[in-house]
Amino acid sequence: MGGVCQSKPKVKAEPKKTYQLDVLTEHEGGVNTMAVSQDGAILASGSDDHTVRLWTTTTDRCECIGVLIGHDDYVNCVLIEETYVLSASADKTIRKWDMAMCSCVAVLKGHTAAVNRIICTGEFIFSSSYDRTARCWDLDSGDCVKEYSAHRRSVYPLLFVPTPDDETAESADEGVNGDVLVTGSADGTAIAWSLETGEPLQTFKEHTGAITCMAVDQTGNILLTGATDSTVRSWELKTGESLKVFEGHRSSIVCMSVCTLVGSL
Repeated sequence: MGGVCQSKPKVKAEPKKTYQLDVLTEHEGGVNTMAVSQDGAILASGSDDHTVRLWTTTTDRCECIGVLIGHDDYVNCVLIEETYVLSASADKTIRKWDMAMCSCVAVLKGHTAAVNRIICTGEFIFSSSYDRTARCWDLDSGDCVKEYSAHRRSVYPLLFVPTPDDETAESADEGVNGDVLVTGSADGTAIAWSLETGEPLQTFKEHTGAITCMAVDQTGNILLTGATDSTVRSWELKTGESLKVFEGHRSSIVCMSVCTLVGSL
């Protein structure tokens, strides 16, 4: 005799509780940026109060272990690169700090307006600015190596795309360095630049608002750009071809990341 199989009603899972672990209140102005050291032991925070603070994360409560004082205006971006802290400010400079001594060891000058973002490859620092340019600096000497100038408005996000391993030999044979810097701007465009020549390789220009964030897929072939026009767009990095438009957001895209989904067996 057959029976009727009845499914049990689904029980709505209760939301997980969250707990406040610590509050860091020493800054005297808004906190604009943060970075964590590679080992996770040090947190750096940059503020409207013109300072960068260093915090230990290995104790029960985060403690301020250093204050980096020297900028003349608010700090927009901060990075930790090995034993150094790098900070970019509205005072038009980038500063390199010895993290152990909390002392400034170099001031990088050249931009003529606020520095918006910085990234570091371990050998070079790249910066973007309201002065409509991006710059490349030697990390060791602090010298400006190249200036990238073609945008019509402020430059915001920066993206470094190294040469894929399978193309290194071919690029070397052709005498071409395949490393690429991509800049995004308030003019609604992104530009891919040759790191060797400093010349534009491709311009990506279908956004109708400022480009605020960028990412690249794991192959290094697909560029994604997010903008204040509420869309994300994907592009073929080498050719500049527009691939897809991702719509649905109702306001500006301010950050994004690319994740790899691995199917289960």
